[in-house]
Amino acid sequence: MAATKPVDFRKGHDGLAALVNNELRKDPFTGTVLVFRSRKADRLKLVYWDGTGMVLAYKRLEAHPFGWPEIRDGLMSLKSMRERMLRLVSKKQPLI
Repeated sequence: MAATKPVDFRKGHDGLAALVNNELRKDPFTGTVLVFRSRKADRLKLVYWDGTGMVLAYKRLEAHPFGWPEIRDGLMSLKSMRERMLRLVSKKQPLI
């Protein structure tokens, strides 16, 4: 799942898990990868539960922001983003 609205990037594992639970009304401990973007869209954080603890991955772009869909209901399915996310991480291509 990807949060379509920017989040406070000072949040870590616990803060992002609380945001998922309290604001997005989803369980952060299901193993689902949760994707968050910064206000400037130049950074991403990915958080997921691996069965033993929360994992946090962080990516910062130097040259340009990530492409991001327009804000709708606050969440979008990662299935709709999977190919674009994989291209972004593996080939350094923009999401759009």
